[in-house]
Amino acid sequence: MFGPSPSTCILAAANPSLLHFSLSHFICVCCFSRMQAVSRRLVQRPLGGGASIYSSSSLRSLYGVSDHHLNGADNRRYSSSLATKGVGHLARKGTGGRSSVSGIVATVFGATGFLGRYLVQQLAKMGSQVLVPFRGSEDNPRHLKLMGDLGQVVPMKFDPRDEDSIKAVMAKANVVINLIGREYETRNFSFEEVNHHMAEKLALVAKEHGGIMRFIQVSCLGASLSSPSRMQRAKAAAEEAVLNALPEATVMRPATMIGTEDRILNPWAMFVKKYGFLPLIGGGTNKFQPVYVVDVAAAIVAALKDDGSSMGKTYELGGPDVFTPHDLAEIMFDMIREWSRYVKLPFPIAKAMAGPRDFMVNKVPFPLPSPQIFNLDQINALTTDTLVSDKALTFQDLDLVPHKLKGYPVEFLIQYRKGGPNFGSTVSEKIPTDFYN
Repeated sequence: MFGPSPSTCILAAANPSLLHFSLSHFICVCCFSRMQAVSRRLVQRPLGGGASIYSSSSLRSLYGVSDHHLNGADNRRYSSSLATKGVGHLARKGTGGRSSVSGIVATVFGATGFLGRYLVQQLAKMGSQVLVPFRGSEDNPRHLKLMGDLGQVVPMKFDPRDEDSIKAVMAKANVVINLIGREYETRNFSFEEVNHHMAEKLALVAKEHGGIMRFIQVSCLGASLSSPSRMQRAKAAAEEAVLNALPEATVMRPATMIGTEDRILNPWAMFVKKYGFLPLIGGGTNKFQPVYVVDVAAAIVAALKDDGSSMGKTYELGGPDVFTPHDLAEIMFDMIREWSRYVKLPFPIAKAMAGPRDFMVNKVPFPLPSPQIFNLDQINALTTDTLVSDKALTFQDLDLVPHKLKGYPVEFLIQYRKGGPNFGSTVSEKIPTDFYN
């Protein structure tokens, strides 16, 4: 059956060395076939107790190892920390790094935004495959591809208004995380469409999918149907719609997030650098709990890793300290090494300054600039305190301790120092704004 072919025999008559090679090859093939047959009989042959020769009891008798070592339970590095209740039985291998396989295939909507880059980084770091839907330029998700192993971060073009497009980017996933949100309106997208209707559509598609094991909706702290802010009302409606479609979904309510690309300290610092003072809307006396963006990403990943206990629950993610805008601005001024100068703006004046943009956004045939400090909806939100509720689930319920904002989380502000990032090291070395004048 495995003998030399006739053509090989004819060639061998002319070249004896070819005959030697052919016979050697024939012997190797026969030996390999014999070894396969023997191994199959050994596996199928029962032992005294009916077990296979390669059963765990045989390995224990041969090597003296316990069940815990065979199953990997005594070595946390090799055991899975992924929820078996929440995400089912997933194929996992590796030691938990970027080149491992965690079993998670997550579609992260809104991954190209502020929180998205930190969440993708933490998911990719544990060996997850991350599908990144995007609707703009192909350059938008390019920076995310570097965060995972080769082929593990997959950008996918989609249209948030096309249900078939949503199904396509969700087809291979077993986890869906919705980060889509915006704190201002544009000509094309209203508060309600971005913050409410898109989340509802994603939840319904995930329900129809049938294979989505975890759905995480990222809302915002202060979301309430009675809030003075349209965005917060839309986020509250989105939470209700998602939980109606998927009662086992997890809702995260982060407070105002601080980080390198944030939309609070960066606009403040740029305004101060340009005009030399900071407007305090409403006197800067309302209270809120800003949180480090990395902690919010860690909370989302921790919910995926738990035993399913976070399913169907809502977490309020606020920082460890309560600030007023004035308190946070003092930290900003200290980091950029400039004397603090403020102009207190009453709410009516601030609303009058921000109102024209909201009035004209749908009445002009061209896009308007994005609001920075004077955002009418955010000004409305500042009229009330935004704090974590007393009985709410928090970071502590996910076994996490959030960072304090002083220090590393705000070090990115050194880029706004007039003398350069390394200029000054103490508070006494702050430079007045007229130093170079």
